[in-house]
Amino acid sequence: MEFPGVKALSDVNFTVAQGDIHAICGENGAGKSTLMKILSGVYPYGTFTGEVIYAGESCRFRSIRESEKRGIAIIHQELALNPFLSIAENIFVGNEQAKHGVIDWHTTEQRAIELMRRVGLPDNPQTNVSDIGVGKQQLVEICKALSKDVRLLILDEPTAALNDEDSAHLLRLIRELRDQDGVTSIIITHKLHEILAVADKVTVLRDGFTVADSDIKKDGTTEEFLIRHMVGRPMENRYPDHAPNPPGAEILRLENWTVHHPLDTERKVADSVDLVVHSGEIVGLAGLMGAGRTELVMSMFGRTYGIDISGQVYMRGQKVSTKTVSQAVRHGIAYCSEDRKRFGLNTLQSVKENITSAGLPKLSWKGIIEVRAEAGVAERFRHELRIKTPSVHVPASKLSGGNQQKVVLAKWIYTDPAVLILDEPTRGIDVGAKFEIYTIINQLADAGKAILVISSELTELLGICDRIYTLSEGRITGNVRRSEADQESLMTLMTQEKEKTHQ
Repeated sequence: MEFPGVKALSDVNFTVAQGDIHAICGENGAGKSTLMKILSGVYPYGTFTGEVIYAGESCRFRSIRESEKRGIAIIHQELALNPFLSIAENIFVGNEQAKHGVIDWHTTEQRAIELMRRVGLPDNPQTNVSDIGVGKQQLVEICKALSKDVRLLILDEPTAALNDEDSAHLLRLIRELRDQDGVTSIIITHKLHEILAVADKVTVLRDGFTVADSDIKKDGTTEEFLIRHMVGRPMENRYPDHAPNPPGAEILRLENWTVHHPLDTERKVADSVDLVVHSGEIVGLAGLMGAGRTELVMSMFGRTYGIDISGQVYMRGQKVSTKTVSQAVRHGIAYCSEDRKRFGLNTLQSVKENITSAGLPKLSWKGIIEVRAEAGVAERFRHELRIKTPSVHVPASKLSGGNQQKVVLAKWIYTDPAVLILDEPTRGIDVGAKFEIYTIINQLADAGKAILVISSELTELLGICDRIYTLSEGRITGNVRRSEADQESLMTLMTQEKEKTHQ
């Protein structure tokens, strides 16, 4: 399979046995999602070479609808749900329960309840999808697949945006579908421990080639085996060596920062938060889902979340206003969102346009952009951050997740911020790309930047941060140095009840 300037897949061969859970892993850009889109008819027959043989027959799918008729369903990393429709309506979109051309709402709801019970989704089927969390939305997608009598279920990064509890439930469900219904599953994931926990077999892709197949139990497959084949070399250390910088001058300080939920106005998503980040320091922000981590930083960055916001922001000891994004940027604050495709990138624009979008005043004269200078800036960041793209003129949508993340980083680094807030900076990307991003973070800290990192992975915070704040129910419950912290102590602070934090 080829795209302009890129050979995405080259002579790939792999076999999935009926009733197996088969994992596909590889670095970003290895060709995993492309391969799954071929199998499911997203990329129609004729756009690639080679054969797809399903249940003993050669298939020439020209659309998703054709593959679904054969019992193949794909759940993409970006869920294909309509937030304005109910759970039941989403389950049967394109597969409406109708009689004589009229939707039978009673049958729709009853079948939805049966499917929801099957996957462990207790909500009312009339609930809007916008009112349930990402974990439950994944279950709605599986309900959609089951409603079409799925025999082969393809899941692309199904747990990338889920917390540990929702991830465990989803993986348990996939096992149950295999054991009770004989559903075959193909899972793409960067979470290697999940592969070893749930999959029967695994195929590793690298640079568009199949480089390894393994029967996990029979071969005693390890994470080290997978990493070695994914990146082409052993990675003895997941995190680059980095000596902590002595804390420099105070750069960012929040005092008594309080934010109320935009809908439940009595609820405080950030409650009297005090927080400090110094020059050259990498500070982590840990908390369970719903603790208020993202809400806290978004409310500070142009008040892009929350209402009735109070408290003070200080930059280098001076009180500043960050009521708008432009004010926050002008004062030297940059924010890389956890949702890079929604808030971080314009996927219709080129890599060049995305990299320069936040710093256009530096490239314009009397309102006119200097095109050559803009291209030069984009090429410099492409080289420095090792962004894999055939050209900076390629649409950002064509890049892999890890390279898209580097584009978002480049966009904000170009504004020369004093404070860089990174919200889930390595979500959904492979171990090799993670290492590169950790290296970039270290280099920024060494250059005197103040870095604030939000991550759901405690091992990541412990691997890269100098100091870690813990957040529970909107309140800071701990502020510990990395040398004094471990996963257990952080989890204890993250689960501390609000009453205890007042003591």
